[in-house]
Amino acid sequence: MPPTGTYRVQVRPEFPLKTTAELADYLADLGVSHLYTAPLLTATPGSEHGYDVVDHSQVSPALGGAEGLRELSAALTNAGLGLVVDIVPNHAGVAVPSANPTWWDVLRRGRESEFADFYDIDWSRGRLLIPTLADSPEALDDLRVEDGELRYFDKRFPIADGTGEGAPREVHDRQHYELVNWTRGDSELNYRRFFAIVDLAGLRVEDPKVFDATHAEILRWVDEGLVQGIRIDHPDGLRDPGAYFERLHRAAPGTWLVVEKILEPGEEMPDWPVAGTTGYDALAEVGGVFVDTGTEAFFDTLQHHLTGGDTSWQDLVHQTKLHAATTLLAAELARMARLAPEIEGAPRVLAELAACFPVYRSYLPFGSRHLAQARAEAGRRRPPLIPVLDQLTARLRNPDDELAARFQQFTGAVMAKGVEDTAFYRWTRFTARNEVGNDPADFGVAPDAFHDANDERRRRWPDAMTTLSTHDTKRSEDVRARLAVLSEVPGDWTEVVRRWVRTAPLSDPALGHLVWQAAVGAWPISRERLQAYALKAAKEAANVTSWTKPDEQFETALRAMVDRIYDDPALTSEVSGFAASITPPGWSNSLGQKLVQLTVPGIPDVYQGTELWDFSLVDPDNRRPVDFAARRELLARIDDGWVPPVDETGAAKLLVTSRALRLRRQRPELFGGYRPVFAEGRCGDHVLAFDRGGAVTIATRLPVGLSRHGGWGDTAVSLDGHSWTEVFTNTSYGGNRLPVAEILRTYPVALLVKEK
Repeated sequence: MPPTGTYRVQVRPEFPLKTTAELADYLADLGVSHLYTAPLLTATPGSEHGYDVVDHSQVSPALGGAEGLRELSAALTNAGLGLVVDIVPNHAGVAVPSANPTWWDVLRRGRESEFADFYDIDWSRGRLLIPTLADSPEALDDLRVEDGELRYFDKRFPIADGTGEGAPREVHDRQHYELVNWTRGDSELNYRRFFAIVDLAGLRVEDPKVFDATHAEILRWVDEGLVQGIRIDHPDGLRDPGAYFERLHRAAPGTWLVVEKILEPGEEMPDWPVAGTTGYDALAEVGGVFVDTGTEAFFDTLQHHLTGGDTSWQDLVHQTKLHAATTLLAAELARMARLAPEIEGAPRVLAELAACFPVYRSYLPFGSRHLAQARAEAGRRRPPLIPVLDQLTARLRNPDDELAARFQQFTGAVMAKGVEDTAFYRWTRFTARNEVGNDPADFGVAPDAFHDANDERRRRWPDAMTTLSTHDTKRSEDVRARLAVLSEVPGDWTEVVRRWVRTAPLSDPALGHLVWQAAVGAWPISRERLQAYALKAAKEAANVTSWTKPDEQFETALRAMVDRIYDDPALTSEVSGFAASITPPGWSNSLGQKLVQLTVPGIPDVYQGTELWDFSLVDPDNRRPVDFAARRELLARIDDGWVPPVDETGAAKLLVTSRALRLRRQRPELFGGYRPVFAEGRCGDHVLAFDRGGAVTIATRLPVGLSRHGGWGDTAVSLDGHSWTEVFTNTSYGGNRLPVAEILRTYPVALLVKEK
């Protein structure tokens, strides 16, 4: 059976398996059916996330090892819970070679290593390039030979048998690897990476031997009943995701499999043997339906006023993707181009096609239409390239062509680096919509489109995961819910933000607008957190400063801008006052989107801590410690009969979360269908409601507009005449026509259950 609800915990050395096991009773009380953990295999020493696995044969000792996993499994079993684990098939951690035995052997023995084909290395280019040296011609002078190893400051590398005599440079020149300037990684590297991260080397998991070696421990957990579900990280990096899922499905029959497949709006997923995606598509739909789509023009005008530019989202994305393809991913681009020596200008054309690709990748023959779209768009943008475009696309349509296989792996990385990690930080019109799996040009989602999407999920992927916050979201669900209020007060927002940018100007006005939205969206936020976010955002946007080319003068000015928010009493008061004005309607949006996410088709996931208000920004801000003791205490009070108000404690969200999750776990038969429920009356457009087959969700849309209309008035929903119990207030209702003002008297949301 699939889960009825999951709870994501960032298991890490500071919060190991033993500590996680102590949450079992709380999670059972909360109402989930499964704990969902970050990766558990041994990762790079000091790793805070676990996605840089170095040893696939054991549970990380830093997390508690095999004994820790057994303790966790026992605690979950005693609480009646299952376990879903996150796995990383695409890449392995190589930042500390001595920690990764397979990588160490490849460095020591080169092509003769039994693991030479374990990693996706282009051995035709000669020695394996390791970009680790300082940006200095004399960097190799700092090499030394110690204890049978070649060392560069604190970095250690193996020495091949019989090559250790002589000066350090001479020893280095005999190795199967070459240590090079760290800046050469993006352009000259000869092993595939995860995106542009040289410390994460691509695995050839398409090779059955590699699959077996990297999955044996995980499959043992499944065989022993320790694990009931698997979340697959970054499948788009794999050579053949479909074949991988088939192999994993056969190896772990009956296991709930969800994949981190990021679907663009309107994109369909191939018919793989999995339960569905990890829910970014649902996130975009749920968040978007709480946005006032009628105010888009106000934000277009504001963006133009603040930035002076008119670049469209589509043109910006093309620009940032082309830059990513030709700079950050230049090594991968060059490797592809070498497969087409007969085509003049292949690198330029491949980069253009990738920049025009409308989705993350295709899975030939599935998705070939996306290649056709890219070809048409590239031809429109670059007519002189049309003959070469036709030559290349003829090969890229062939799933048996090595060039086509690598191009499919390439486009996903281009999308991720160009859009998620760059364009999202430059296009700052309305950042509530700048989220993975969404097109920020889609200002919001109409209720009819929302209902259509959920009916489609019910029919095709009923056991897919749904989510609102993850470790990868750019801002937490409650920040986005509060920012959605801006769409209802565009005039107020325009007035204050124009005044603020004059008070604390920044030479990159788009970034300034991003920071102001982050400030009001997460307020009250500490100076240190906002400073860290602003600096990361600036480096990701890479308009003025970046990770590789920092601009100290700009970063100093950025810090001064953020400091002004806290050091100028008048400005502090204004920011605080404006944030306070949008906070109550933000609470309404938060409760609404949470209840909707928990009850739409799919399996809802709750990211750690978000059962209370959580105003986090991008990683690492969203990995901060969670106060579980406070959550236990509040849940106990609610269970004792306390009816929490909608206020700053967030206990109302805990009530909504726990009651919805418990109902899904206890009465899954109520959640098999999907039927929109429409309200009648003057404020009917402010109701979002649907019937899952005996459980009816009712949520408030656009609460500011509702208050301007003076409240619900005569608005009512028509049900089927049965008696209903509202879950959050334990109130009974009867009749065909239920007044919304009465149902939503206590909370802006309701969950009605048909009485037996």
